[in-house]
Amino acid sequence: MTVNIAIPKEAASGETRVAMVPKVADKLVKLGVELRVQKGAGDGSRIPDESYGESVKIAGKAGDIYAADVVLAVNAPSASNIAKMRQGSVLISFVQAHNEAEKVKAMQDAGVTCFAMELVPRITRAQSMDALSSQASAAGYKAALMAASSLERFLPMLTTAAGTIRPASVLVIGAGVAGLQAIATSKRLGAKVFAYDVRTDTKEQVESLGAEFLVAEGIKAEAEGGYARELTDEEKQAQQDMLVKQMAKADAVITTAAVPGRPAPKIISKDMVAGMKEGSVIIDLGASGGGNCELTKPGETVTEGSVTIYGPTNVPALLAEHASEMYAQNLFNFLQLILVEDEAAEGDDKGPKPRVLKIDWEDEVLAKSVLTHDGEIRNEAAREALSGNS
Repeated sequence: MTVNIAIPKEAASGETRVAMVPKVADKLVKLGVELRVQKGAGDGSRIPDESYGESVKIAGKAGDIYAADVVLAVNAPSASNIAKMRQGSVLISFVQAHNEAEKVKAMQDAGVTCFAMELVPRITRAQSMDALSSQASAAGYKAALMAASSLERFLPMLTTAAGTIRPASVLVIGAGVAGLQAIATSKRLGAKVFAYDVRTDTKEQVESLGAEFLVAEGIKAEAEGGYARELTDEEKQAQQDMLVKQMAKADAVITTAAVPGRPAPKIISKDMVAGMKEGSVIIDLGASGGGNCELTKPGETVTEGSVTIYGPTNVPALLAEHASEMYAQNLFNFLQLILVEDEAAEGDDKGPKPRVLKIDWEDEVLAKSVLTHDGEIRNEAAREALSGNS
């Protein structure tokens, strides 16, 4: 029986991305699956329904889209829509379970197997499926542009008949995927770039992009999976002492620090903001997790003295076309793990054998990415976080 895959229209406010784009949909259909896309799903990414071609079915009724073997989404659907899914069906999306207790409960009740894209392990084999990285890259790029457009100053050095204007100073806090992209983009725009990360092994990457790596003495906070661990109180103080001096010189500060499954670490205090240059800006990419600056208000712009603090949420949605394209490819690569050729089917010269759903729980990527299966929460961190919220 042909595997049915469905793409619903995203319902979250401000979400412009879509889980499948036409060129990736073509590759998916060639695997021998049936693909359905909800009417208008690609509108936010400027992808009209007809762009998907005749091989993709456009579903007019929202309720029908969830009666599929596999549902692909950017964000987990509402609890009421999850309840429409069939027992044993598969949902693949971002979830952020610690903030979505109702949705996770709906997955358990419906018997849905959910693979959360934020749980994909950061191992070499899974790089092509790492949606956190692809979306963080978009966010870092956009953050540098936001900083440039928000400043009432030039970023590059300019030599004119009226004199020479010195380049602006940009400080990037956090040298993960988003941070490195922010560094690279700021550098291309001509700024003098400084970067800090508690993981000292990022120094070489930062310097390869032409930025200066800042060091807080005595701090080394590498953790499993390429993330940073939480700092001790003494380490936080050493970090702040160093950053106070650098922030006083910066025209723009871009923060990207995050700890998976937990609120964003508070790095910038109100006093640190007070010490910044007049007219400087902070772009806080940690806003969706509460913010790296204690003055950040998610989704809002705050002015403290003469410093402007931006708390953008869902920055990848501001680059919907390419963010969707990268995410769709991440999903396609992930699907290769659970869609296998049906050996019982007879092959012919007209195309590949049809695919069947088969989950190999010995596969490290699948075992670490699963959130719910057979009515249970399979991810330990999510289980602990949700039990603490109950």
